[in-house]
Amino acid sequence: MAERVASPLSATARLCDSFPPDTDAAMKLLIATGNVHKLEEIRHLFSVPGIELIGLSDLPRPAPDVPETGLTFEANALLKAVGYAAFADMWALADDSGLVVDALDGEPGIFSARYAGSHGDDAANNRKVLEKLAGVAEAERTGRFVCAVALAHPDGTTRVIEAACEGRIDVEETGEHGFGYDPMFIPDGHQQSFGVLDSAIKSTISHRSKAVRAAAELWAGLLLGRPGH
Repeated sequence: MAERVASPLSATARLCDSFPPDTDAAMKLLIATGNVHKLEEIRHLFSVPGIELIGLSDLPRPAPDVPETGLTFEANALLKAVGYAAFADMWALADDSGLVVDALDGEPGIFSARYAGSHGDDAANNRKVLEKLAGVAEAERTGRFVCAVALAHPDGTTRVIEAACEGRIDVEETGEHGFGYDPMFIPDGHQQSFGVLDSAIKSTISHRSKAVRAAAELWAGLLLGRPGH
């Protein structure tokens, strides 16, 4: 897992006029997602004294969608972070994540949230994956959750980091914990899916946990304005 200093995305312009100046803006970090599950998880994982995390719903104006036109998780995370940083005129952190299944040539990949057609239809997405893997032997049902986390400032400063959680796809959905593909994904070293495993275990080994915790450790100094970051 390596951090990258990303190049500014020149094609990304401000989505609207800046909000009125906020003297505390340097200590606020916008978590750029409309997914309430992701927001709750990131707030738990990105815990840095002196940094206040806010969501899109905390902004004084409704935030527009930022098109995810990138071809990789990193590219889409950067598009969202840069777009919302420009919109809100403050530091923004965004992630893009998904399930990569080896037997499906990397699908659903960056299309994980809308794999079955409708964005966020977990039941349909899960059903499609299981149907396409019907008859595939357990040894060949390998895959991983991938999460890219990007940080951006209106001045063009960007950072990005990516992490993964290896595992396999079960033949059915189990449990009620988590969201998305969690009920069918069995992480390496375990015999139960994320849908069954205690949330404390997931918060330690998941792709998002690894990426967000690393981001907090690597970028806290930059956000707090410490020299050398």
